[in-house]
Amino acid sequence: MDNAVFANRRERLRRFLRDAGQAALLVTSDADRFYLSGFELHDAQLNESSGCLLITAAGRDILCTDRRFADAAARLWDEDDIVVYRGNGLSDINALLKDRVSGEVGFTPSALSVQAYEGIGDGVRMRDAGNPVADLRIIKDDDEIRKLEKACRLNEELMRNLPALARPGLTEAGLAWEIERFWRERGAEELAFPSIVAVDGNAALPHAVPGCTEITDSCCLLVDVGCRLDGYCSDQTRTLWIGDKPDALFASDAALVREAQERVVRGIRPGMTAREVYGIAAAFLDAGGVLDLFTHALGHGIGLQTHEAPSLNETSEVILRPGMVLTVEPGLYRRGRHGIRREHMMLVTEDGARVL
Repeated sequence: MDNAVFANRRERLRRFLRDAGQAALLVTSDADRFYLSGFELHDAQLNESSGCLLITAAGRDILCTDRRFADAAARLWDEDDIVVYRGNGLSDINALLKDRVSGEVGFTPSALSVQAYEGIGDGVRMRDAGNPVADLRIIKDDDEIRKLEKACRLNEELMRNLPALARPGLTEAGLAWEIERFWRERGAEELAFPSIVAVDGNAALPHAVPGCTEITDSCCLLVDVGCRLDGYCSDQTRTLWIGDKPDALFASDAALVREAQERVVRGIRPGMTAREVYGIAAAFLDAGGVLDLFTHALGHGIGLQTHEAPSLNETSEVILRPGMVLTVEPGLYRRGRHGIRREHMMLVTEDGARVL
C-alpha cells in the first residue's frame, strides 16, 4: 500500500489529538499499528509485542520495536524515527516519552496491560484516550472496501464448493483442513480465525471447535469460516443439511434464520443505531417464538480484524454510517440437536446497504 495512505491516516488521527488537547497517542494494538504505519499486522505471541507507535500532535511520529524487526521497520520508516528497544521495551519507551513528549500521552486501555501501563507511564502524564484509531477504522476507504470484497469473493467461492468438500465420512477437523487448503491454494495468506465446523449437536455451540465427529449422509453441518487476503478478513457462515431431506425442525429453524437475515438486509439504513438493526431480527424471531434460541449479537464490524467495531447487539447506540462493513448473522441453537446460522458481509451505503 502507498505510504501516503498511512500518512493520511496519521494526519486524521493528529487532528483528534489536537482537538482533545493531547500531546501524543501511544498506539499499542497490533492492528491499529498496522493501520497507521503498515508495520507488522501480527503480534505473534500473547506475552510479547512487535512494537508500538507514538503519534505526536506536533507531527513527528516514532516507531518502536525490538531488534528482531529493526530491518523490517527500516524498510518503511525513517530510521531517525525508529527506536529499537531492549527486552520488553518498557523502560526504553518510558524514556522516549519523557524525552519527546511534554504534555499528556493518550493510550487505549483495552490494548495496554497493567504491567505495561505501570512501566511505560512511570513519571509520564498518561490519559485514557478511549479508542480513537478504532473510530477511524470503523469507516473503510475505497481501497479497504475493494480488499474486503476480494476476500469475500474467495470465501463465497469456498461456500459454493462446500457441498462437494463435505463428504460423508469426513470428520469436522478433516473438513476444516480441506477448507484451509482450498484457500491457501487460491492465494489466501491465512485463516482469518480458527474455522468453526460442526455437525448436529456440536453446531449448537456457536464457537464449536472442529473435532472427530464425522459428517454422515443425514446430518446438520454448520461452517463458519474466514480467510485473510491482502491483510483483510472475510467471515461467512452457512448451515447445510447433508442428505436428501432435512428433518422438519431443522427446516423450520433454517427458514426462520434465513427470513430474519433477509429482513435485516432489506432494512439496514445509515442513521440507524446498531441496537435498532439487531431489533429487526430479534422482533421477527420473537414473533416466531424462538428468540430465546438466538444467543448472540446479530453481527460485528470486520476489516483488518475479524471482529471490529461496531457490535450489532441489543444495547449498542453506535450509529451506522456509509463505509461501515458489517456481518449479519442471526442464528438459532437447540442444545444437543442442531445449530443454524447464516452470515453475510455487508457494506453500509448512502441509502441502505449491500451484500458483498
